Amino acid sequence: MRFPTPLVPARLIRRYKRFLADMELESGHEVTAHCANPGSMLGLKQPGMRCWLEPNDDPKKKLKFGWRLIDHENGHFTGVDTTLPNRMLRAALTAHQVPELAAWPVVRPEVKYGQKSRVDFLLTGDGMPDAYVEVKSVTLSRSPGLAEFPDSVTTRGARHMDELAAMASQGHRAVVFFLVQRADCTHVRVAEDIDPAYAAAFTRARAAGVELLSYDCKVSPKGVSLGRPIPAGA
Repeated sequence: MRFPTPLVPARLIRRYKRFLADMELESGHEVTAHCANPGSMLGLKQPGMRCWLEPNDDPKKKLKFGWRLIDHENGHFTGVDTTLPNRMLRAALTAHQVPELAAWPVVRPEVKYGQKSRVDFLLTGDGMPDAYVEVKSVTLSRSPGLAEFPDSVTTRGARHMDELAAMASQGHRAVVFFLVQRADCTHVRVAEDIDPAYAAAFTRARAAGVELLSYDCKVSPKGVSLGRPIPAGA
């Protein structure tokens, strides 16, 4: 997915109230950007980090900039907008660009299922078991080449794993899809030390038949696109 508006560079002053970030543009002008990331952004919110913002002139939006990328200034970038993975993956699924999920002709987003959840994607087709796909945006990296999820405690994420396990036990196909929004990681794992409850739910789900798919992304100020499969594990 290409960014519809050219991004502009800035330096992070501070991130606060989860969805707000003060930035300094190259002109020296200070602006507040919308941060579409409810997570802790561990390792990605130090003052002075180089960032890329997407400006907008939408009169309905109070904030005129959206925070899209961290620039690690070594040729690598991290996508911080957690809404991008679902939009990107929806386009890839619809175009049958994910080999493991290419057989399903119908892709439906945000479908109610389980007790009180909405699955990111429900894939259906005549004569095929339904496929429930939950997408997790992965941005944390504490060791070179290793991406980790989650970056903070996620009760909602643990519930999703239990809901997927229930779907698998009913004979459906159930998939958790780790989408690593970084250009500098070659494998991914669950951060058990950050959220033991999520790790336990993940283990239960895998034992119940929930599949794991993990892909990296191509990330640059021009856009973010689906990359290649990467292995899961340390």
